[in-house]
Amino acid sequence: MIVVAAALVDADRRILLQQRPPGRSMAGLWEFPGGKVEPGESPEAALARELHEELGIEVEERTLVPACFASAPNAGAHMILLLYVCRDWEGEARPLDASGLKWLAPADMDPAEMPPADQPLIALLDALI
Repeated sequence: MIVVAAALVDADRRILLQQRPPGRSMAGLWEFPGGKVEPGESPEAALARELHEELGIEVEERTLVPACFASAPNAGAHMILLLYVCRDWEGEARPLDASGLKWLAPADMDPAEMPPADQPLIALLDALI
């Protein structure tokens, strides 16, 4: 399973995290926004779509910069998470498909509060941004 996620970076070098809602696997954990790549969809198109559906923001595919990836088991399958950095979008992020949102510097992110696939990305993001 291929999943895409975004590290939306603001002017203060903080990254947006969203909280997984009740009733879903890993409910309550904080994650980078994104989702599954649908058949026939490019990762960038999937991420632009997911950011619109989850946060109500508009992102142009060309503004998504590939950053790193992670590999982890997920509910009996194996997930490859492709992380992109994005510094340019339109609109204000709202939690349309999450319990909440917060902006944090990578150094302030707690890996214990994040899904396993997101945890190794924190140090990489700290070095990148």
